[in-house]
Amino acid sequence: MNKNLITIIGLLALILSSCSGVRIATMRQSKMEQLELGMSKSQVVNILGSSYSIAQKEINNTDTIEVISYRNVPFDEEFYLFRFKDNKLEKWYREFQPIYREPRP
Repeated sequence: MNKNLITIIGLLALILSSCSGVRIATMRQSKMEQLELGMSKSQVVNILGSSYSIAQKEINNTDTIEVISYRNVPFDEEFYLFRFKDNKLEKWYREFQPIYREPRP
């Protein structure tokens, strides 16, 4: 009885943990296709979710510039940057974090 219960709990934990990665992923084509230049930051966040980082924030002359960044989970080396000028989406682009490897001897 105990072995069956432990097996069931183990399988349940495995199933639930494998599904969590699907829910965490943020940058799906269906979401990206909803974005349009000129959208407000709140409209973009409503589409992509609130799990972003602020990469840059400044006032340039009279314009407020803010850049937010989303990681493309589970591909942690890939991320998207969204630039807002006066709270309007001006552009977005994808970047890759460099992966440094030790040279082979």
